[in-house]
Amino acid sequence: MRDLRIFGILIGHAAKLFFSCCLSIVLMGHITAQHLGCTDPLAINYDSLATQNNGSCMYSPELVSVLSSWDLPETMIETSGLIIWDEKIWTHNDDTDINLYAFDTTDVQNYQAYPLTGTVNIDWEEISQDNDYVYIGDFGNNVNGNRTDLKILRIEKNSLLENSPVIDTIHFSYSLQTDYSPTGSNNTDFDCEAFIVTSDSIYLFTKEWISQKSSIYSLPKEPGTYVAQYRDSFDVEGLITGATYPDDKNLVVLTGYSTLLQPFLFLLYDFQTFDFFSGNKRKISVNLPFHQVEGIATEDGLMYFISNEYFSYSVVTVSQKLHLIDLTPFLSNYITGTTVNLIDIEQQNPMIIYPNPATHIINVEYEDYFAGESYKIIDLNGRKILSGKLEPGEMNIDIGDLKPGTYLFIVEQPEYIIRKIIRN
Repeated sequence: MRDLRIFGILIGHAAKLFFSCCLSIVLMGHITAQHLGCTDPLAINYDSLATQNNGSCMYSPELVSVLSSWDLPETMIETSGLIIWDEKIWTHNDDTDINLYAFDTTDVQNYQAYPLTGTVNIDWEEISQDNDYVYIGDFGNNVNGNRTDLKILRIEKNSLLENSPVIDTIHFSYSLQTDYSPTGSNNTDFDCEAFIVTSDSIYLFTKEWISQKSSIYSLPKEPGTYVAQYRDSFDVEGLITGATYPDDKNLVVLTGYSTLLQPFLFLLYDFQTFDFFSGNKRKISVNLPFHQVEGIATEDGLMYFISNEYFSYSVVTVSQKLHLIDLTPFLSNYITGTTVNLIDIEQQNPMIIYPNPATHIINVEYEDYFAGESYKIIDLNGRKILSGKLEPGEMNIDIGDLKPGTYLFIVEQPEYIIRKIIRN
């Protein structure tokens, strides 16, 4: 009998061991089933089996052109940052001028100035916002790289609209900067012209003249004095000058230019929490040679405004301008889950809109296979103004109720088509 009890105990231990081994195998199988790799179908190294993005995506070079451009007034000759708020585009200059400027793309020259009375503009390089405040980055540091008065102004939005701005200040220094010896002009990695504001923090993206990288530093967004903590850096191969953050899309888009003044956009998306360099990192050149692009803003994550300040050197002179760029082909798959291929109207010409400009009626002609598809007309702030369905062959659309200005006519299926229309 004793031998039987011992045998039973041995069998019990063996069963437990077998169950434990099986459980370990199942758990390991579950762990190894999580496949790390490039999850972006637009990347050249896309891994269809990848279940988690590891930030390894690589992309072919791309060049985008602008959809529209506007001349900015001379008062904005050094435009250095952009936001979209209160149905207007807001910008500022980067030297001495203490005004914010607000305007609509239907009449850029008819702008409003909002003086930030009591402030000093040492080197305002960027503007950002959250629900309650506008933030101005007075942290340009390219003269000698040794400023000890870096700060961000925080302006309460309602008070700004009432022309009685309530302003407080966030002071900071860089955790990695220990040497404040003068470096000379454009010879420091502690310059900054871009930042974003999240639910509880500010994230700086540095403009590094020596390394051509950009480093991320974080600090609280409440008034006080802080040491901005270094988070990460990435070789952007250029100078970062602006940032925009549609926070509901887990997306940051930076703008900047090369040392030869070739503008680019740097797309950061599908990252983990606020680890902005952990996800996809895609650089796209902008077909605006010799443009010193400084500001960037978006509302929907697809259409972007960028601005460049006045530039003159030798025989090259570029006036201050605002531009509209469509990044739908690069970001629609990530934002909406649909892949977009833009049609080249000069080559395939599947849709014609005339007269353009128009005062009341536009005629839209297209191939029969577009019949029944939905269209929309949006303004340049991304707001939908008109929508409907395409009839067989062609149709007339009344735009008489639209304000004079530039709009976009969009059909998403079966091919994504964008046409610029102008209401006189």
